[in-house]
Amino acid sequence: MQEASQSSFLKNLGFPDIKVHHSYDHFDFTRPGRRILVIGPMGSGKTEYSARVWRDSRVALKKSKELARSTTTAGADRRQLHFVRFSIDKDRFPDYPDDALAYRGGYERCGDDISSASDSFSLESILACTQTSGTFIIDEAAFYDERIAYLIRNEADARGLVFILPTLVLNFRKEIFNNTARLLLEQATDVFPLTAYCEHPDCIADSLFTYRYYTVDGAECPALYFDPLIIIGGDRKKADPREPDYCTRCDEHHYLPAKEYTYFTLKPLGESASRGDIKPLLAELATIQGDISQSRLFASLNRVQNDRSGSNSDSETILNALKVPCIAEKALCYLYAEQNLLSADQLRSICRDLGLDKEYLGRRLSDNRRPLNLE
Repeated sequence: MQEASQSSFLKNLGFPDIKVHHSYDHFDFTRPGRRILVIGPMGSGKTEYSARVWRDSRVALKKSKELARSTTTAGADRRQLHFVRFSIDKDRFPDYPDDALAYRGGYERCGDDISSASDSFSLESILACTQTSGTFIIDEAAFYDERIAYLIRNEADARGLVFILPTLVLNFRKEIFNNTARLLLEQATDVFPLTAYCEHPDCIADSLFTYRYYTVDGAECPALYFDPLIIIGGDRKKADPREPDYCTRCDEHHYLPAKEYTYFTLKPLGESASRGDIKPLLAELATIQGDISQSRLFASLNRVQNDRSGSNSDSETILNALKVPCIAEKALCYLYAEQNLLSADQLRSICRDLGLDKEYLGRRLSDNRRPLNLE
């Protein structure tokens, strides 16, 4: 309706019949209790959206005291913003000031209106100690525990607080990131989806997806489907082939090899191991570790690629996934940390028998909140 009204207004001014897009509105600080989810792939401008709201608040705060009547509930003025950075992400922009609401290409200085939280309980303490702020920007909200979704809903209902939540909701597998992301979607009052250009060199289509890949000898190597779900510190370029890089990709250029293998082979092997028969899993991992060309993983990728109708370059890129080191370790992390199919003793036994990289596996288990002493 608003687009039609704008179009009619422009036509009355003598403009030709053209497509009129929705205008960018300045933030409405008069509406209490909103939970605003800002979603999109990396580089789509989620945090920059929050920075625009921050700039709007600086303008709104200069208005008369009379305006505060319409922007304040229970002593909290929604024009007064507070930025909460997720604690493990604090080193994402190391060259920016400590009080920066930082995004690619710029930042806003928050002064005392910035905090760091590691879970919903520390966030709850920040909310309790920040009584006069009515709007909170919670960066990377999907990385918190599930409790955050109900915490912000309760605070929004009780105190009229507004929450802006720039976050990923899809992981590199193009699936809902986790239960927290799912609950945030359920509890949101507003959702702003953002896109980015596909970062494939031959494409400029809209991208909705975050793509994870590794670089080995200069070659792009897509992450396998069972790659560890969470890898902390992944938003910086890496030279180590064990550490991933990220970009945004459209559906056509988002390569995700080994999804069929994961459910057709790897997970059933893990289920057999959970029932006490660990030998088939051990044999497959030993082959992956020793001669991957003889593995069922290699056979699966070859067969799937032969059935695809993609280009030769696409097939080559997808098969590059097998060049990445620590594939057996990634498979174990998936089965233990995500699927809960292996016991700690089984994991230690396989790691010892195959001579796997304990340091790498230990870091990935910790990233995924399943830390384990592998000695």
